[in-house]
Formats: sequence, structure tokens, C-alpha cells
Amino acid sequence: MVISSMPIGEYDRRLEILTDSIGRISAFARGARKPSSPLVSISRVFAFGEFELYEGRNSYSVNSAKISNYFEELTKDVEKTYYGFYFLEVASYFTREGLDATETLKLIYQSLRALNVESLSHPLVRAIYEIKILEINGICPDTDLIKERYEPGQSALYAADFVKRTPVEKLFTFKLTPEVEQEFARMAQLLLGRFTDKQFRSLEMLESIS
Repeated sequence: MVISSMPIGEYDRRLEILTDSIGRISAFARGARKPSSPLVSISRVFAFGEFELYEGRNSYSVNSAKISNYFEELTKDVEKTYYGFYFLEVASYFTREGLDATETLKLIYQSLRALNVESLSHPLVRAIYEIKILEINGICPDTDLIKERYEPGQSALYAADFVKRTPVEKLFTFKLTPEVEQEFARMAQLLLGRFTDKQFRSLEMLESIS
């Protein structure tokens, strides 16, 4: 999945692509800013599919791609777009080149899909994402420690435990009452804040429109 796309020079783009087997890589899409280029559409953020890359001496170049999902529906809603950007920015923070990112890639994909499920609130999707990405990276505290440090109610604590032990494909299958959801979301934000040392620009933008 393309998680970042930046213009380079007059006609090119520099992409950050999150892959399953070799993690987050940088790749150049030569000529992708030319309207007639076949690389225009595959150089868009959120583009998900199979990328054919050429590994040069110092960098990768994109030859072609078969895109299975552009997540175009996200770009039609400003709030959904910023939630998506936030998920990508957090994933970029945690991933590295050469390290398997299969679970993170699956989490992003399912989280972006969940943003379009009307029965799921966006804050709930975000909280699930935040706790699960910590668990994937092996840094989410165990349930007893969460209970001790953050003193959540039993329902919020149970939700956190469910997220930690549930496969990504089955994460977005529950709802919470407004009160429990608010508590759950606050707990997730505190947990992520404790284990990251970055101010996420996309989160600032998201909160400015919420």
C-alpha cells in the first residue's frame, strides 16, 4: 500500500510503500506527475495492490502495479481522509525496511474498510487501531497493567483485551455504549502516547476538523 506520495523534481514522485515481506520502503515513480503516465493512478496514497519494483543500486523504482483497491470512498469525505492519513502515519512510525509488516498491512486495510461501516463510529475504529498496532509491535501492556495504570471500567478493559487477542480480520465486530466507547478511546490514546515520541501531524489536522 502506498502510505506516502511526494513530488520530486519536475515529473517524478517518491513513494513510501508498506509491503508485507520487506516492510516500509521508498521507491521512485519516474514520470508519475505526467498526466499521460501509467504510474499516475498507482502513485496515489491508499493505493493497495501488487507492485512491480526494480531494485537499483541505492533505491527502488516502480515499474508497474496491479491495484485492487484505491479506497476512493475515503477521499470523498474529509474526516475519513484524515483518519486514513493518521493510520498511515502511525504505521510509518512503527515500520522499517527489511522487517515483516504483514500484520500491520492487514490492520491498515481492515481499518480503512471499517471507516465506511456506518454502524461503527470513527473514534471506535481509531481506538481499535491504536491498541492493535501496539500489540502487533509487542509493546501493549498486559491487561492487569492496563487496569492498574489507567483504571478503566470493566467493559473498556474487556474491549482492550478482546482487541489484543483477536485476529485483525475479526477486530471490527463489536460496538460499545457511548460512555464505554469514550473511556475506551481515551485509554487507547493514552497508551499510544506513552509508547510514541512523535506529534502526528495528521492527528492535529484531524482534531482541528472534529
